[in-house]
Amino acid sequence: MRGGRTRSGMRLNGTVSSGLGRAHVFMAQEHYQNQFKVILGANAWPGTLNVQVSGEDLASYVALRNISGVDTLDIKEETKSSASEIDISEIENFRVRGFLREGRSFGGATAFHATMHRESKGEVQCAILIPDLTRHVDVVEVIATEFLRECLELQDGDEVTLKLS
Repeated sequence: MRGGRTRSGMRLNGTVSSGLGRAHVFMAQEHYQNQFKVILGANAWPGTLNVQVSGEDLASYVALRNISGVDTLDIKEETKSSASEIDISEIENFRVRGFLREGRSFGGATAFHATMHRESKGEVQCAILIPDLTRHVDVVEVIATEFLRECLELQDGDEVTLKLS
């Protein structure tokens, strides 16, 4: 089953895409890195990998956004309805606290353990990161201790699978 909930967790299939190139500003913050160490077991690579999802996979991602408390207002009602039917109660989430530094606000996020798999290239432990404030509706942001584009030889347009348990 693509997307959706199974006894062994959730799978999100998507396509690697380029982002705005600004995640490194946030990822480099010591306050976040200290929390990422707890989630990932080590410092996170100072950037995120974007994975675009659609269809059933988008509904599954919206279900994760819902449990994170992030509104998805401009999405089709059909997708919202499908997302509300997905049971993700057994998928553990981790709160990443925001903070203030020199009058600048850095928002919080919710993280979910995952494994990223690319056909014939292997898999890497990672986490899905859903920032409290994001413009992305159909783009999953992924963090890891390794540079995912390099270790899985990824380019824009490549297909990957994220497995959550």
